[in-house]
Amino acid sequence: MPDDPQTTARRGPAAPAGRSPADDAPASRTPPGGALAAGLQQDIAFLDGLLAGAAGPDGTAQHRDTDEGVAAALGLFEGMRTALDRLEAQVVIEARRRGMDWREIAGHQGMKSSQAASQRYQRLVTRLEEIRQGIR
Repeated sequence: MPDDPQTTARRGPAAPAGRSPADDAPASRTPPGGALAAGLQQDIAFLDGLLAGAAGPDGTAQHRDTDEGVAAALGLFEGMRTALDRLEAQVVIEARRRGMDWREIAGHQGMKSSQAASQRYQRLVTRLEEIRQGIR
């Protein structure tokens, strides 16, 4: 699923040079979650580079990155949260499709009850629907 225009615009500095049109292929040509995961990897690489450049070899702060780079990094987090929510919801749907019960899913998510896992999934779906409708 390709990123929304806001996420793509915010990612500006994180997109590697030489991106081809194939990188923005429609979701029908990429596996579900494939573009989301690729976008998250780009965002993480950008943040990693930004933070690595923030400290010099002796551990002291350095200001090699511009304020625009830091601002761009701050703008990534909401899009990353949304992408992670979408991926998590897709994985839960796949787990259920494969016959996993809520207790198993809860265990893998570090939760103690099937009710907690089910409620988490419902919150994810509600949040994503609100984002889709422009409520959030």
